[in-house]
Amino acid sequence: MAKLNNVPAFQLIYIIANYGMGSKILRRAKKCGIPGGTIFLGRGTVDNSLLNFLSLYDERKEIVLLGADNDTANHALIELNKIFQFERPNHGIVFTTGISGIVGSKRYKDIDNEQERGGSESMYQVITTVVNRGKAEDVIEAAKAAGSKGGTIVNARGSGVNETSRLFNMEIEPEKEMILILSKEEVTETIVASIQKELEIEEPGNGIIFIQDVQKTYGIYE
Repeated sequence: MAKLNNVPAFQLIYIIANYGMGSKILRRAKKCGIPGGTIFLGRGTVDNSLLNFLSLYDERKEIVLLGADNDTANHALIELNKIFQFERPNHGIVFTTGISGIVGSKRYKDIDNEQERGGSESMYQVITTVVNRGKAEDVIEAAKAAGSKGGTIVNARGSGVNETSRLFNMEIEPEKEMILILSKEEVTETIVASIQKELEIEEPGNGIIFIQDVQKTYGIYE
């Protein structure tokens, strides 16, 4: 799949860590200049026999989402890796994707959109699939059949009993599951096609898939 042409001014940092580490990571990130973030629960699905790819197992995980301009994100990633040692086995993984802007924070509104990204290009993409609850394992199996080593499952929900969130005009209610799969670029299309076929994603209400280019990674083992 083609790389995005425009260099984004901001990075969205995904940190998938062991349960209980999210708050510690968030506190340290604030000391590195990132004013806040979001923590949500998930579970890993990687089989032990797969050489700890993504360093994830079928257990509870915490996913920390942080948004920052490129300079702040690059600095924070270096400092967080020093402290939490993501590059060591079973210490979690980190990857970043580009975002074009952040709304709701005065801190970032004047950042130059032509800011240098820095760092080396990643060979990875993240595949995000949203499906009905109970279908996440089917997504993982379809992805594995196409060459994936596993992923992370997150229960998605709305903000209230009578409210729903929307993602690309699709409702995210308590009965939905979101699956994050980190993939090498050369197998992304094959994995997406396998999920699309097995889950019949094109049928109304069955789900949605979107793909983002990954800029940097820490803690990936093959």
